[in-house]
Amino acid sequence: MSVKQRFGIIGTSEAMERALEIALRVASTDLSVLITGESGVGKEFFPQIIHSYSPRKHNKYIAVNCGAIPEGTIDSELFGHEKGAFTGAIDSRKGYFEEADGGTIFLDEVAELPLSTQVRLLRVLQTGEFIRVGSAKVQKTNVRVVAATNVRLQEAVASGRFREDLYYRLNTVPIVVPPLRERVEDIYMLFRKFASDIANQYRMPAITLDPSARMAIEQYPWPGNVRQLKNVAEQISAIEEQRTITADIVAKYLPAMHRSPIITESGFGGGHNYGDEREILYRILFDMRNDISELKRMVTELSNGNIKPNVSHSRGLNEVYGLLPGSTTIDETVTDTESEDVTEIMRNTPQTKDEMLREAIVSALKRSNGKRKEAAQLLFMSERTLYRRIKEFGIDEKDLS
Repeated sequence: MSVKQRFGIIGTSEAMERALEIALRVASTDLSVLITGESGVGKEFFPQIIHSYSPRKHNKYIAVNCGAIPEGTIDSELFGHEKGAFTGAIDSRKGYFEEADGGTIFLDEVAELPLSTQVRLLRVLQTGEFIRVGSAKVQKTNVRVVAATNVRLQEAVASGRFREDLYYRLNTVPIVVPPLRERVEDIYMLFRKFASDIANQYRMPAITLDPSARMAIEQYPWPGNVRQLKNVAEQISAIEEQRTITADIVAKYLPAMHRSPIITESGFGGGHNYGDEREILYRILFDMRNDISELKRMVTELSNGNIKPNVSHSRGLNEVYGLLPGSTTIDETVTDTESEDVTEIMRNTPQTKDEMLREAIVSALKRSNGKRKEAAQLLFMSERTLYRRIKEFGIDEKDLS
């Protein structure tokens, strides 16, 4: 059985084939591996592949989501603790590195580790030694470490959020998992697989895509990658009575389908990291650029007498700029034919990275009614990163009112 069949991996794109090839080649070694790629691309399959094809395959494989463990307890979770080490430590407990001795440990969202924990992890990688919380005894472990992140670690190193020595220790062998928009040839096959799976699970006829629908899903940029594609396939299968799906039906399930793919800096392997803060800002700026171009066109037509200002124009423009609470409303300015109107709108929008990121976070919190988990999903960042940014920017209830 091939590795694709064994792990349910679908696709023939060159970038994915290369990633699988590297995983299989490095599996027989004990080298640390760093898997990079956007959220939702399927990074979690690669440590499983590496472990299953390694000499450690008969020992434990433990996956740890570093972003889901509170900062105050993560050292205890990873390295264990002694009885009485802290309030509530009524017994001694082994950590994941002790439990996985002889096997493989997968550290997902490794960029979310606190700096103090990064020091402990570096020691394990360098010497195989660790100390339980509340103990002075040095213990040994023989663990193969595979880490994954959707954050550009080099930028995290530059900003002081991630240790440079740990980055190079983890990045002994890099594996880049491509975003879905760089696997266009795989999108249709993946959609059919997800639609077929849910049809079999719930004993319903499988949906099929007509040519227009297939074109629609292949042209969409899929910011949520394979996870989003699976979600859309399941939604359409469960909700639509019609089993032959058209582009119009697909459009109802794809947010902002009318927009072009976002043009930004190259990310992992030429892709884009929607989990990175900079990407959020670029997305906002890209949308604003398009919207301001439309506003300029409307101002020109107004000045030429081709159209008359009306309520729908101003309301629509206000909705466009609703993402940024500090933006000027358009009701009054749209009737003025002077070009200074557009300049004034741009002048009233935040200019610095931190200002724009703060406003994006406030907007997401408002849209999610203050639910931070949902806001983090809207912003394509982890909850821990969102919590840190809320504290850093001093965002409180009055900002959400």
